[in-house]
Amino acid sequence: MALDSWPLREVLDDVATGHIQLPDFQREWKWDDERIVSILATVTMNYPMGVIMTLETGGPGGEFKARPVAGVEVLDGRKPGQLLLDGQQRMTSLYQALRSGRPVDTEDQRGDKLRQWYYIEIAKAIDPKADRESAIRSVPESKIIPARGKRPGLDLTTRELECEQGFFPLHLVFDSDETEDWQWIYNNSGGPERREAWKAFRKAVLENVIGYAVPMIRLEKRTPKVAVCTVFEKVNTGGVALNVFELLTASFAGDSSYSTAHGEDFHLPKDWADTKARLSAAYPVLSSLESTDFLQAVCLAATYHKDGAAVSCKRRDMLELKLDEYLKWAPEIADALQWAGGFLADQCVYYPEGLPYRTQLPPLAAIRTILGAETDTPEARAKLARWYWCGVFGEQYGGTADSRFPRDVEQVTAWLRGGEEPDSVQEARFVVRRLLSMTSRVSAAYKGVFALLLQQGCTDWYYNDKPLTSEQIADYKVDIYRVFPTQWCKKNGIDSSRCDSVVNKTLLSYRAAKAIGTRSPAVGLKALERETGIRPNWLDDVVVTHFIDPQAVRASDFDAFFEARKEELVRLIERAMGQRAVRNEAEGLV
Repeated sequence: MALDSWPLREVLDDVATGHIQLPDFQREWKWDDERIVSILATVTMNYPMGVIMTLETGGPGGEFKARPVAGVEVLDGRKPGQLLLDGQQRMTSLYQALRSGRPVDTEDQRGDKLRQWYYIEIAKAIDPKADRESAIRSVPESKIIPARGKRPGLDLTTRELECEQGFFPLHLVFDSDETEDWQWIYNNSGGPERREAWKAFRKAVLENVIGYAVPMIRLEKRTPKVAVCTVFEKVNTGGVALNVFELLTASFAGDSSYSTAHGEDFHLPKDWADTKARLSAAYPVLSSLESTDFLQAVCLAATYHKDGAAVSCKRRDMLELKLDEYLKWAPEIADALQWAGGFLADQCVYYPEGLPYRTQLPPLAAIRTILGAETDTPEARAKLARWYWCGVFGEQYGGTADSRFPRDVEQVTAWLRGGEEPDSVQEARFVVRRLLSMTSRVSAAYKGVFALLLQQGCTDWYYNDKPLTSEQIADYKVDIYRVFPTQWCKKNGIDSSRCDSVVNKTLLSYRAAKAIGTRSPAVGLKALERETGIRPNWLDDVVVTHFIDPQAVRASDFDAFFEARKEELVRLIERAMGQRAVRNEAEGLV
């Protein structure tokens, strides 16, 4: 085994030629757009990205079927010289973005497929105060980003437009001739300051990438196969890097001023455990909170109040938290989170499994900490509710959302004090066809629909005396069930996309669902009438509280039921978001 540093250019050349390939047991490449931006920022700043590991082929340990890295086209039968055991996600991302010369096949936070080019904005890249990730720009294959809300559009369809706007295409970075041509147009598209900017850019970015060295562990070909498998399992499932919470635990414990004053070290895990227990007891929905959520909220509040600092809660910012800052803001954030539990209860989000986005809690808590009682006025509560539901149905907080948090804190705070609508509200879109793909609790919007039904006072079909409450949900074992059961849908030729859609689901107690069973819902309603003694017209009134047409159900008319309820749910979502849903693709570009 040898540990060496290899130029990134050479490693990517080996990937491109197929000299470095993947053992076939490797999982598919799956990094999303945000992670690609992050690794590009790392390389352009010449920061370490971690060790990669390869295995020399030709020995007993390399007897695996190989395949090229995603996006690489090699001649049939090309045998690799090295197998990439650890570092697939990083190397694939860097190859596709910097070396392939083609758009990168990736996905967004929702898992929707994307084809993106990656640019770096020169002005931001050379600004020492700017965050490097904010300088990396992901652009669609068309190289056009339409204007939306307050955000201007971007057109990079020609080299002249790229140079004029100062966006360097990162896929040219290893092509010296193309880079030189680009530089010439850029320098001549402005005054003398352009040449100075290019010199700074070359030093701050290009030289970092061109000279980047990748630390590589190379296993020799004599390595036995059992050892290779053991190593692969270790690097993919073990040896997890310390997270922020663990690093801060060690940092805070080493604060000599605290230990001198209190006679013992500060123990962050105990402080967090006590806080979480108190919050969970007050509002069960808060039991899903994680330590990182709490630290992000603390960091947002601390940076908001720090003179000259930008509001932020990225890993770097959290690691820079001092113990005295934590001790100042942690109690206030804990109080704010308890307030947030009450806010969620007002939105009829009571339990962890029904919480659309846990990641909305850090900015919400920070906003409450900053504004205090200002968030309690009816107008402020209405605005916060609208921001909340725009986040849920705009599906804005999946994946890594820490770059959105600072904007939320600044813009929502200003909005509640009479300013403009925040980007999170202006940019939120709900596309009607999304209802068909909302089929499980994996989707935040899916959970949001049922919270809205509870807000509107939906009543259980069996225990039908009053609208469902948080206590009844637990006592009656309320869960999500299909209105037209799966077996009935299959028997009657209903396609699975509609059968499984949120449109065909509602909140029912276990007793109600059992009474309906797998039969036609028309038969199920009759069974409920017999078991509960409720009159048919009264039961119809109960069904209506779920925004369901009882006549369509009694007629077993799935099509009529589905279309009517879809429109009702869309109107419900539109009211919560305070804006129209998108009914066709053209609307979404307005």
